[in-house]
Amino acid sequence: MNIMDWFSLKGKVALMTGGAGLYGKQIANALAQAGARTYIASRDVNKLEEFAVQLRGEGHEVFALQVDQGDEKSINNLRDEMLKREGKIDILVNNAVLRPMKGWSDDAERFAESMQVNATGGFMITRAFGEVMAKAGKGSIINVGSVQGMIGPDAMIYKDVDFHGFVPDYFFHKGGMINFTRFTASYYGPDNVRCNCISPGGLQTGSHPQLFVQNYSDRTFLGRMANNTDLMGIIVFLSSDASAYITGTNIPVDGGYTAK
Repeated sequence: MNIMDWFSLKGKVALMTGGAGLYGKQIANALAQAGARTYIASRDVNKLEEFAVQLRGEGHEVFALQVDQGDEKSINNLRDEMLKREGKIDILVNNAVLRPMKGWSDDAERFAESMQVNATGGFMITRAFGEVMAKAGKGSIINVGSVQGMIGPDAMIYKDVDFHGFVPDYFFHKGGMINFTRFTASYYGPDNVRCNCISPGGLQTGSHPQLFVQNYSDRTFLGRMANNTDLMGIIVFLSSDASAYITGTNIPVDGGYTAK
């Protein structure tokens, strides 16, 4: 078998949770372009369907389904619908995230809302689909973390701009996701189901002030923020047989931000 064939996802069925946002679009594109029959799921299925139609127009097999990650019944319905359609699930990318908190002083109810979707919901969907993979004796689970789950906020990158990064719920659940990845890798390892985490750095958008872009870029080794393709390679790698002996890892995709 040629080494390049190991990276192919042809014949595999993938699910990515979360909307078609900055990370979601490139993750779904990567899975589809590598050949997987790709399902994308979130609460706003209409918006997802627009993106799925676009990708199908480019010749890819992409389908939108609805799920509320804060509701276990909704998660189980999604699992059952995918099994009805495909009979299996090979790849799960936990990309969904809810960000209700805006700062340290927010009501505690916002923190609890965040945990219901991001922590409890992440556990529920991982278990629901992990059990399917375990019965099949194979699978890859990829958790989308963040550099903010690895280190504390750097006030200097927000100097002289009108926003900040001091949102406690995000740091809490992204940090927890990294160790939950290790737990899941250990739990499902005997069933040949792998679980890894990627921790992206900041992705540049048109709304970022130039001063923030410069402040952030100066902290990285590569001198720039992430772009709209930087996650694609690692997603394909961890989804594919090319990473068959890699599990329990957290891989920063951050231009060296956390290494500096």
